[in-house]
Amino acid sequence: MSDDKNEPEEADDLLPGVNIVLIETSHPGNIGAAARAMKNMGVTQLTLVNPKDFPSDQAVFRAVSAADVIESAVVVPDVDAAIAGCELVIGTSARDRRIPWPMLDPRACGEKVIREQAAGKQVAILFGREDRGLTNEELQKCHFHVNIPTGKAYSSLNLAMAVQVICYEILQAHLSKSSAINTDSDEWDMPFATAGDMEHFFTHLEKTLIDVNFHDPANPRQLLTRIRRMFNRIRPDQMEINILRGFLTAVNEQTSKLP
Repeated sequence: MSDDKNEPEEADDLLPGVNIVLIETSHPGNIGAAARAMKNMGVTQLTLVNPKDFPSDQAVFRAVSAADVIESAVVVPDVDAAIAGCELVIGTSARDRRIPWPMLDPRACGEKVIREQAAGKQVAILFGREDRGLTNEELQKCHFHVNIPTGKAYSSLNLAMAVQVICYEILQAHLSKSSAINTDSDEWDMPFATAGDMEHFFTHLEKTLIDVNFHDPANPRQLLTRIRRMFNRIRPDQMEINILRGFLTAVNEQTSKLP
């Protein structure tokens, strides 16, 4: 174990483009502890969504030599603002969901993140509230969910521990370099649609489905959740989303002409 006093004060960002997003964190000390865990693993980009108490001296104190991560943290009002420019969004989830989502374990998560980061993509990893994690709506904005296995006797991880595990696996994948060789579908002729692009598309699609009487908001029957899961699994590129938006616009124009 190294002496914190001997650690460098400037950020050593081994992994630019990998953004840790903490949502509505209740205790500033947890923000500081998470920042320290991040910097230990060479990750320094931190976004805070509507934190309860920040800026905070306690966050800086708990961060120890990662105070620079705290000072450079970006604070935003909601999740959409945090992930708007990201092409890969992964949400941490501690429990099974009614509608299953594509899942990763921590090691696979690290390898996936490094493949995409090496290709120049912006990545966000979402961590939820200390007491209840991410909401279903927030998880539906993610391409993948990641679950950290634990012993059955005591399965609760605090926020900094969860951040440390995920960032550790990302660093190990970075150091091994093996994941950079397996480019599979990450080499593509167009950039993937960003989270912001997808939200605009989902809003447009929902309105169109209502207009053509295919979707009843009073009786949604998980339709929009399943549609989100399908498109997040497919991961359209920017051209494909433009084509789909153009198709929806054509449908809108035709339905507006109906008596």
